[in-house]
Amino acid sequence: MYALAILLGIILATIITSRRLTKRGAEPGIVLDIALWAVPLGIIGARFYHVFTHPADYFAGQEWWKVFAIWEGGNAIFGSLIGGAVGVFIGCKLTGLRFWSFADALAPGLLVAQAVGRIGNWFNHELFGLPTDLPWGLEIESDNPAFPQGLADGTLFHPTFLYELIWNLLGAALIVFVLERRFNMRWGKAFGVYLIWYGAGRAFFESIRVDPSEMFLGVRSNVWAAWAAVVIGIVIILVQSRRHPGLEPSVYVPGREWQGSDAEVDSDDTESDSDSLDAAVEGENDPGDAAATSPGRSAS
Repeated sequence: MYALAILLGIILATIITSRRLTKRGAEPGIVLDIALWAVPLGIIGARFYHVFTHPADYFAGQEWWKVFAIWEGGNAIFGSLIGGAVGVFIGCKLTGLRFWSFADALAPGLLVAQAVGRIGNWFNHELFGLPTDLPWGLEIESDNPAFPQGLADGTLFHPTFLYELIWNLLGAALIVFVLERRFNMRWGKAFGVYLIWYGAGRAFFESIRVDPSEMFLGVRSNVWAAWAAVVIGIVIILVQSRRHPGLEPSVYVPGREWQGSDAEVDSDDTESDSDSLDAAVEGENDPGDAAATSPGRSAS
């Protein structure tokens, strides 16, 4: 069931990202060309990040091949982000898409995928939080290997995976229905918001989980990773806002545009944004007018 939840999340993220990219002028179905790189590398990254943050489970006398025994469980979202980013970079290079354009289109779909994937934790009765007497507390069988020793049968625990599921869905809604309708969330800014939102929530949820984790300076390794995600997200937004204050002329790098993209411009954009986009595209073709029409635009 956990595997099915992850697969469903991947499918939903692909559909959402494809729809958003197509509305922004990308060739329909091009997301699959990138997914062929991003999904396998994301799975590999997720596994190896888990292994290296839980070394006692794999390097304390166990058989060496256990490192690859993914069917026994053990994946990490931060590792999948690293591996997936490498895959997206490769895929964008091959297809001509801008890396940041794809990342922005992916951001809400990634949150939806992570939310759906957390349903697998419920089926496995794992990755829960501290004991609680709240009415929505999760009951864990006392013979569950993850059940903390010394606690009475019937103890309820915080369903941290449920908290993260709700948090992720709220983040996806925030990006799509609020921020993108009020601000220019292109050039990687939507993805920066994703990193900040997910990192902030994960830092809290991770801090109240009871499953074993490597500690560094008294803090769980995944909390450090979550804080790093927040910092990286802030840096992306600040740097990209300064480098690219204007609209994104195309989801493709110059010279790699899909010929049918003019018919696929995002219908949700306002009329003024559409006029500015047309001017930016004209500036791309006429270097003499580029500075006047879109002074903040540059290839990325």
